[in-house]
Amino acid sequence: MAAMGPSAMCGRAFARQQVCRTMRQFSTSSSQGIVWGSTSSQQRVRAAAATVPRLSRGFRTTIVNSLQAGIVGLPNVGKSTLFNAIVENGKAAAANFPFCTIEPNVGIVTVPDPRLSELSRISKSKECVPTTVEFVDIAGLVRGASKGEGLGNKFLANIRETDAICQVVRCFEDDDIVHVSGKVDPLDDIDVINLELALADLAQIEKRLDRLRKGKKSKEEQDKAAVEEEALRKVTVELEAGRGARAAVLNEDELLLVKGLGLLTLKPLIYAANVGEDDLGNHGANNVHVQALRKRAAEENCEVVVVSAKVEAELNGMPAEEAKEWLEMLGVEASEGGGLGALIRATYKTLGLQTYFTTGEKETRAWTIRAGMTAPQAAGVIHTDFERGFIRAETIAYNDYLKHNGYSGAKENGVLRLEGKEYIVQEGDVMLFRFNV
Repeated sequence: MAAMGPSAMCGRAFARQQVCRTMRQFSTSSSQGIVWGSTSSQQRVRAAAATVPRLSRGFRTTIVNSLQAGIVGLPNVGKSTLFNAIVENGKAAAANFPFCTIEPNVGIVTVPDPRLSELSRISKSKECVPTTVEFVDIAGLVRGASKGEGLGNKFLANIRETDAICQVVRCFEDDDIVHVSGKVDPLDDIDVINLELALADLAQIEKRLDRLRKGKKSKEEQDKAAVEEEALRKVTVELEAGRGARAAVLNEDELLLVKGLGLLTLKPLIYAANVGEDDLGNHGANNVHVQALRKRAAEENCEVVVVSAKVEAELNGMPAEEAKEWLEMLGVEASEGGGLGALIRATYKTLGLQTYFTTGEKETRAWTIRAGMTAPQAAGVIHTDFERGFIRAETIAYNDYLKHNGYSGAKENGVLRLEGKEYIVQEGDVMLFRFNV
């Protein structure tokens, strides 16, 4: 069995590099990796030959992974230190004064996934290719940002362009690192940021309402405007109560209308509790600030990930075995990337992304799709021809693949499924696509 090789994961320059690499691979072995399954030899050769000339315009390299998570927080909470740790060689100037990050830094990072090595072991793959997620480090926010204080206007414009928010909250005490408010109080920090985002959203809503009131003409336009006004009223109630647009109960049509405004408090949110090394064990259970943060996050239906930006920054310069030993000494599970790995995976999930796998002797690869995608759409992430000529997908759940030691064992034990065009791909599916173009 051959694994599918083209990359569909990365954005911008990295994506172009991957495509060029894939094109070189296919130019030397055009039939390898195009069709993975038991289609006839003639069909396989025809499909492969038809695909090569269209490679440069067929591969999808930025459609799914153009989604970004913005790392936000007050000055000196550890944002840039955490961002640098995430991207390893990040260039953000982490310094002990406000506004050291002015232009947003962007980093594309791999998502730690121990399932890759397990699949690779069974398939005896020569290479493992993880999926990725994109982070943006955004300038620190202060009170009055919604009115242009500090770098408020720039902050709000940058965060508006992201798809989810990772809010770094300081949960450590350190007299050597100045807190912008003079004390460590994570809930107060959250309130400052949420208030500024809410005020910006209210201003955005007011502008939209003014346009709606001035633009009503036909009966149909008036009816549509009335629906949008009601949706905005619901959102306004939540914003004024301090709960954010995410708390508004909207039907599908209302949500679609509201999303068009790009409201900041409507974006999915995750909290990164930045702790000292002594509080990393047991997910920060002994840290009173983390406990308070978890309670607030539960009320907002948001996830909290405990991480130490300082520890992660130091880990980057260590040999792998030494880093593993230190994490275990701190009471952190090292096999899945520690707190940093947990944060990356949680952000990936918060963005509404999920992973399916292809695996074979050549490579085992994780592919990124949006949750809810059908099998043809998932195939199209690899190449448009895969979606256009989709026939069916041989699908095995990840746990079944491991339990039965691979494709043959899964087939013999009846857990290999033939899925059609309506199948919704599940997290961790191991897939083999049959197609004909």
